[in-house]
Amino acid sequence: MMGAMANRRRSRRFTRPVVIQPGRIDRDRVVTNVRDAAHLLLREWPVQASEKRQAAMEACLRVFRGEGSARHARQAFIDAAKDARIFVGEKV
Repeated sequence: MMGAMANRRRSRRFTRPVVIQPGRIDRDRVVTNVRDAAHLLLREWPVQASEKRQAAMEACLRVFRGEGSARHARQAFIDAAKDARIFVGEKV
């Protein structure tokens, strides 16, 4: 039971999905939670040396630690995506 609760906490869903396109030929990616955002920031981000990327990774980490909100992590992710020029939009 504790593992399931921890998993839910770590995946913290976004209120509205964020759409990005990480590569020129990649399909749009719909990001719905903090876990997916963190994975993209760590493994697939096109601009590695970016203050906005670093801030977004820190915001995701705060959510995992129970110190931050998914809302704040989502906004930091959007800011980083805009900075990297891969932001497509938000789903309603």
